[in-house]
Amino acid sequence: MSLYVILMGIQGAGKGLQAKRIEEHFGIPQVSTGDLFRAMRTRTDDLARKVQQIMAAGQLVDDDTTNAIVVDRLAQADAARGVILDGYPRNQVQAAFLEAHLAEKGARVNSVLLLELDLFTAFKRAFGRVSAADGGSYNYYYNADGVDFKWTQDPAGQFPPRLEATVAGGGESLKRRPDDASADAIIKRIDTYLETTQPLISYFEARDIVRRINADQSIDSVWTDIKRALEYR
Repeated sequence: MSLYVILMGIQGAGKGLQAKRIEEHFGIPQVSTGDLFRAMRTRTDDLARKVQQIMAAGQLVDDDTTNAIVVDRLAQADAARGVILDGYPRNQVQAAFLEAHLAEKGARVNSVLLLELDLFTAFKRAFGRVSAADGGSYNYYYNADGVDFKWTQDPAGQFPPRLEATVAGGGESLKRRPDDASADAIIKRIDTYLETTQPLISYFEARDIVRRINADQSIDSVWTDIKRALEYR
């Protein structure tokens, strides 16, 4: 039986980490529209060229093109038994298209996993996070063991202090996503999430497939709740 999961949640809710666990446990790939758009930059087929032209013009990729990209990905062999959709659908037009496309294949969206997190915690998780080259993740507010954090003042006083992090004892310098360093950028992402997600939640709740997961608990506890939701769907 196929398994099609839509993973939703505000920044910092842990979608990426939990998606990897779903991949490993259920044997289905994560499909991120961000990754799909980036992959189009190195392809030379007609669909890729269309996406390249849209992005080169600084325009948003329209619904029809986004749907075509997702259909192209779902047709690949590793997606035969289902996928974890992250970042898609973004609106009700895309959601309706997805449902129709899956119905043609005799499949459906089995579960919409909504990882819930209060906005203040979401902000701190994004603003304070740094990562190592091996994929390890740390946070100024929550997970600082083994890491030296410091705020470095701008010598000219023209910019806010910069958060720097290194492995304790003078080790590796840890990286911070540029958009996480801007409080304004994080707030805009939160606003966008609230504006675009709530209508979709209502849309899927009408189909009784939304499963709300408390993301403000340990990683293992979140995974236990997710696994239970998917195994007893």
